[in-house]
Amino acid sequence: MLRKFYKMHGIGNDYIYFDCMSEPLENAGELAVRLSDRHFSIGGDGVILLLPSDVADCRMRMFNADGSEGKMCGNGVRCVGKLAHDLGYVKGDTCSVETLSGIKTLQLNFNSYGLVGSARVDMGAPIFAGDKIPSTLKGEKIVAQPAVIGGKEYKITLVSMGNPHCVVFEMPDWQEFASVGRQFETSPLFPERVNAEFVRPMGRNELKMRVWERGTGETLACGTGACAAAVAAVLNGYADMNKPITMHLRGGDLYITYTGETVFMEGGATLAFTGEVEI
Repeated sequence: MLRKFYKMHGIGNDYIYFDCMSEPLENAGELAVRLSDRHFSIGGDGVILLLPSDVADCRMRMFNADGSEGKMCGNGVRCVGKLAHDLGYVKGDTCSVETLSGIKTLQLNFNSYGLVGSARVDMGAPIFAGDKIPSTLKGEKIVAQPAVIGGKEYKITLVSMGNPHCVVFEMPDWQEFASVGRQFETSPLFPERVNAEFVRPMGRNELKMRVWERGTGETLACGTGACAAAVAAVLNGYADMNKPITMHLRGGDLYITYTGETVFMEGGATLAFTGEVEI
């Protein structure tokens, strides 16, 4: 059976989207493994489904390239808002999206063709308690805490934005990045694995970041990771609360504001192409 798909990305964080508002899709995890292959299939960081919701304008489910389901995807939720609006399911300039980490509210920004070009998302309050990340570390906040990962000591800051993140303010060498990222992801400190953000301050409220995502590996961008890194930068004194923080990622820039109560993220949402695939 042929099924239409939408290849979309948020500053390079690319997923394969399916419109499931009226037609369900089975075995999305298995499909994500098959379709995410960049040599033998469509290629992407995973699969995202646009679904109906009883409590919001729409619902999203996100599956990593290894088939595991993620609770949240910051770049993905912006593209879900774009897809829902551009397909006519949502009217106006706001969109609410039900996710496994709660309902996210989007402010949609339009291009000259009347299509969504970017969005600002209220990502909700960050979680800091060590056991709720989850990790084996105890405490209400894990900020710049020494921890040994892969035989090396790092100062780690833990933040959950629906997904678990471990932020360090140092950058591994390019040739070592994959091995270091994998060591963070699979560290015994994180019983459900972790996303790792490696951050270099470029100036006040300006950061450069590379990300290693659990279940996928390095991606060009990660929305929840950028939010976690921005929050960690405030906690570690590299950035200011209530002021926009520019996050430079390999795929482009995101703009994050941490108010102390919630995190706002703004960035692009792009349709690359559409097609049909046999499923």
